[in-house]
Amino acid sequence: MTEKKELQKAEPLRVFLVDLVDKTTNKEELNDRMRELENLVQTYGWIVVLQKYQKKDIPDPKTYVWKWKLDEIIQDMLRLKANLLIVWNALKPAQIWQINEKLRVVSEEHKLDPKMEARDRIDLILKIFEKHATSWESRLQIQLAAIKHMWPRIYRMWMDLSKQWWAASWGWAWATRGLGETNTERMKRHLKEQTLKIEKKLVEYAKMRKLHRDARIKKWMPTVGIVGYTNAGKSSLLNGLTKKWVLAENKLFATLWTNVGNLYVITDPVTGRWKEILLNDTIGFIRDLPPKLIKSFSSTLEDSIESDLLLHVIDSSDPFVWERISVVHDVLSDIWANQKRILVFNKIDLIDEEKLSELKELFPDEDKVFISVKWNIWLEELKNMIAKNV
Repeated sequence: MTEKKELQKAEPLRVFLVDLVDKTTNKEELNDRMRELENLVQTYGWIVVLQKYQKKDIPDPKTYVWKWKLDEIIQDMLRLKANLLIVWNALKPAQIWQINEKLRVVSEEHKLDPKMEARDRIDLILKIFEKHATSWESRLQIQLAAIKHMWPRIYRMWMDLSKQWWAASWGWAWATRGLGETNTERMKRHLKEQTLKIEKKLVEYAKMRKLHRDARIKKWMPTVGIVGYTNAGKSSLLNGLTKKWVLAENKLFATLWTNVGNLYVITDPVTGRWKEILLNDTIGFIRDLPPKLIKSFSSTLEDSIESDLLLHVIDSSDPFVWERISVVHDVLSDIWANQKRILVFNKIDLIDEEKLSELKELFPDEDKVFISVKWNIWLEELKNMIAKNV
């Protein structure tokens, strides 16, 4: 019996996706939102069994998705044996609790094991961060982000914290032992202490990184930051330019820490004089990422902020390329990264001449280059552009 339960736990969760959008949202944008959410689920290793959306200008104040739609979704989950409901939108504490209460009641009625539960898109992103984190610093940043995301749910909710749906799923059961029905003060105090400890350690990492940057400045070694929307090909570009061979996966948020590589460029063709440049590849950006989540990764993003030049890597084949560019520009503005940047349109091998011509007309006042890392197309031109700008 024990072995059977262990096998059941090892099986990937069957996920039901739901999105609520306003009535003006067109079909292409809706499909893109769902496709990105499905990619997030697959990145973590779960299985999507069905997707549904609801067009409403105002969400239900209690359950976000309106009651009749939620009832319909629950019936579909039962029929498809779905374990997990993921809502695209960021939910308020009361809303996620109300949804999970309905799922808990239905699960008990049907004697489901495992029981059905719900999370929002930010919960999913944090789970991916947690899974992909390998360095001590990235793990600390994820812990900090998780605390900041969960804080409002703890602060506002009045239910028994020892039975909170996320306590077990996030491995925080140790923090809820012995708490009374309305005793949130102990948990809040504990999280404050944890936050202070994590922030103190992250400051130490930031000081260490600053020492490295100061040492590079003394050596007159310029730095270039690689930024862009997640899965645009940033790590592949780092590999192509430096031969560092860091992990470059076709997954969202494959990189959560700073990868550094050395690029050697010719600065004087006549004399053959060359210059060593450091390239920094950091976490990718994604739409509607809460500012508090971005702030949690501020120490990793410092290398981009302090770089002499930014390479903004763009997936040329993305049908929503303009929207992706706007997201990255907004995030860079939020973290005060205002230095010179080059728009690097990657994956041109996946588009036709007409699309390429359209992209070349975008941002006429910006430096831009069109490349394919996969087939080594125009990488030398990018190197020359980097040499001119540093």
